Amino acid sequence: MVVFTTWGEWLPALVTEPRLRHLLGRDWQRYRRTGDPTVRHRFAAARLLLKHTAAAALETDAAELDLAYKIGGRPHLRGLRQIDVSLAHTDELIVVGISRTGRIGVDAEPLSRSLSLDVMRSRVCTPGEQAVLGAVEGPALTAAMLRLWTLKEAYTKALGQGLRLLFTEFDIPHVIEGEIATNGHSGLLAPDGAPAALDAWAFGAYRALDRYLVSVACHDAVPAAPPEFGGDGLCDEESMSLVSRLLCQEP
Repeated sequence: MVVFTTWGEWLPALVTEPRLRHLLGRDWQRYRRTGDPTVRHRFAAARLLLKHTAAAALETDAAELDLAYKIGGRPHLRGLRQIDVSLAHTDELIVVGISRTGRIGVDAEPLSRSLSLDVMRSRVCTPGEQAVLGAVEGPALTAAMLRLWTLKEAYTKALGQGLRLLFTEFDIPHVIEGEIATNGHSGLLAPDGAPAALDAWAFGAYRALDRYLVSVACHDAVPAAPPEFGGDGLCDEESMSLVSRLLCQEP
């Protein structure tokens, strides 16, 4: 499940929520130490969105959830190994991804993001990806590069590798904006550096608010049997389709 909002939409809740300190938990001190009001409010809104989204999925109260961070800064819900979370923000946009079936990663960038294509090719693309992009020109090339970059960011976030896994070391399946693709070839790497199991990952890239690109990488996205709501998986093809619908809706 993937949801998005803007931090401005959460501003009224931030200034009127009597439980804000309790909801932020161990993030309260960081919130208080942040001097820039925009950065401070975005930080708090992102944590509240994550907690409320997880609480809705788990049918519990957001205040009951304890948000913590692994080495490298990846968020997780303490004591809830059965649920994986991911968080991204850019400008005013905040994106949260949640999965019960495996790891999930989300990333977002403005569609207007200026890219140095030559630099991006050398830092993001494998030789095979460079060959494919060599046949693309103009705005389509910029869009394809932004999509590839954010998908790789989402995948490494899902693995918990961040920038430690070189983007030039693994391929991402070709993704058409608004559609889902799985890793049907052996170019994707698992955390241990071995080839990832075929079709074990699903990838999607979607527009949000008509000015952002949101990319999602989700593990075990095509289980043998579709899960029940509230069961072991929330990231099958039906749920990835829900991602598409959610990102097409105005908040």
